[in-house]
Amino acid sequence: MYQNFKIRDNASQPIDLVFRLFSGKTFQILILLVLFSGVSLFGQKPIDDLTKDPEIGIVEHLDEYLPTDIYLTDENNQRVLLTDLIDKPTIINWVYFRCPGICSPLMEGLAQVMNASDLVPGVDYQVLTISFDPSEPIELGIRKKVNYLNLVDKKEAISKGWKFFVSDSASIAKGTNATGFKYKKAGQDFTHAASVTVVSPKGKITRYLNGVNFLPFDFKMAVIESSKGMSAPTINKIMQYCFSYDPVGQAYVLNVTKITGTLILFVAVLFFLVLIFKPKRKNKQHI
Repeated sequence: MYQNFKIRDNASQPIDLVFRLFSGKTFQILILLVLFSGVSLFGQKPIDDLTKDPEIGIVEHLDEYLPTDIYLTDENNQRVLLTDLIDKPTIINWVYFRCPGICSPLMEGLAQVMNASDLVPGVDYQVLTISFDPSEPIELGIRKKVNYLNLVDKKEAISKGWKFFVSDSASIAKGTNATGFKYKKAGQDFTHAASVTVVSPKGKITRYLNGVNFLPFDFKMAVIESSKGMSAPTINKIMQYCFSYDPVGQAYVLNVTKITGTLILFVAVLFFLVLIFKPKRKNKQHI
């Protein structure tokens, strides 16, 4: 458009420079840089903010080891070290026993998959359910355990392999931080996600299972991989991006705004790439 623009004097040079800047590839590349620089679009946070740990949810700490100074109180009201309990693949389940929301469905899901699995609890693996509310007594955990044992057929085996605990605030903080379990006090209750952490016999975090329902195959593979010290990432990062936790409904909901913004951003980037790299048409010679 401005290829035939002639500079008549020195004063017109800045104008010509601006025209050339905004009509060529330089401007298109500038647009791409802006798109990738983390500028907020459609009410979204900058890209750097998306990499920060969530206030509520799960941050995977794969291949990290549990601290050796986390103390728990067991069903016999005895004080024990968490790492002393781990001598086989172990599933750590953070809940609070008087939870009115997803804790109950989560523990029901654990009971069901333990009942359906051909692995033997207490032999092939164990489940440690720990309250992250320091005010709860172990008696409340014992009553909860009895309730969930009534849902299964393999009562004796599951009772041996599924142990309930409470703890003090310092050990709870160390344990939840080590496993990446993020929660927040909300009045008399807590807002938190539904997830369990799989730990190897040597105390290494190898897997996360998210949600309240677990497929027997996934459960078995997580235990087998843990027994070998093999870690495997989940789709947790994708789930965190596409879904947001609703503390009112106490469930994960699809984040339509974020997904739509991402799709629009992708289409915009694709459009500008086409503009930059498509072959230019040769100008026809006018007779």
